[in-house]
Amino acid sequence: MNQQRRREAYWRANLRVLAVLLSIWFVVSYGAGILFVDALDRVQVAGFKLGFWFAQQGSIYVFVGLIFFYVWYMNRLDRRFGVGDEPETATQDPVE
Repeated sequence: MNQQRRREAYWRANLRVLAVLLSIWFVVSYGAGILFVDALDRVQVAGFKLGFWFAQQGSIYVFVGLIFFYVWYMNRLDRRFGVGDEPETATQDPVE
């Protein structure tokens, strides 16, 4: 039963971080690139309007940053729950 609780806790933590990261990606790519483009275009970065920059490059940079964060976080979560490529190294019972 304890193993089942650990799996459920691991899956909940995974889904939670996915929801947060996908929300950030949506806000940056759709919000900054489409919805708030007029307000952002009042600011210029290196001669380009900020709304245009987010639509063309900024959302890609944020997406790549989110990928690196997700890899780092999941490696940490894997160690915490004792799953992954490394041998069983669960630090403590994370379901307490």
